[in-house]
Amino acid sequence: MHTRIRPGRGWTALDPRVLWASRELLAFLIWRDLKVRYAQTALGVAWAVLQPLAMMILFTLLFSRFSTLHAADTPYPLFAYAALLPWTFVANATTHAAHSLVGNAHILTKVYFPRVLIPLAAVLSSLVDLLPGLAMLAPLMAYYRVAPGWHLLWLPVAVALAVAVALGAGVWIAAVNVKYRDVRFALPFAVQLWLFASPVFYAAEHLPARWQWVAAANPIAAPIDVFRAALLGLPTDRRVLWMSGAATLLLLAAAAVTFRRVDRSFADIV
Repeated sequence: MHTRIRPGRGWTALDPRVLWASRELLAFLIWRDLKVRYAQTALGVAWAVLQPLAMMILFTLLFSRFSTLHAADTPYPLFAYAALLPWTFVANATTHAAHSLVGNAHILTKVYFPRVLIPLAAVLSSLVDLLPGLAMLAPLMAYYRVAPGWHLLWLPVAVALAVAVALGAGVWIAAVNVKYRDVRFALPFAVQLWLFASPVFYAAEHLPARWQWVAAANPIAAPIDVFRAALLGLPTDRRVLWMSGAATLLLLAAAAVTFRRVDRSFADIV
């Protein structure tokens, strides 16, 4: 008697019930990613603070004197840092997830499990890096005498939006990267372009009118907008939330369709 183990048909690989049943494996993958990421590093998790902090200092030196780039009643370092937190998380999580399937080829070719767990673990493990970045915001707000208000209750929503963007981009690029290895060369350049196309060091409403809809359609625009609202009490733009949210849903749909198409051939291609 022979038993053949093979991946299910249709959307089985992305079925929430299947993913929930594999939650222990997901937790192990997250723990493994964290251990590998900071292995043999002198500063360890401090890098999660240094990256957005260094970029905040750079943007402050370059752009703080241009009052038209940010909210006039908010110190520019806080304005930039509140946006750099979700941006840094999304950029790093997307990059880790994009290379996760190729980096785990030795596992994919030996045993079958829901492959989406690998990029999902890369995204969720990057959430750990977001915590020290948020903690660093406290002394910055104390220095500039900005007290958080009830808007801080929106912070979980902001984090959830950032996770959705990172998951959509990471899973989609990871699936494409299995088939086309050009991704590893194009991704760093694409992330740099995405940074300057995102309202990180400027406010989207200060762009020319003909470009504001382009900024609003950026998936990362909604997380940035809600992060600034939650941490600094700045008003949100409903048009940005709707358009950016719709772009995120399209990104997640594209990721699901692309991943499903290549799922059955991962072991043969990778």
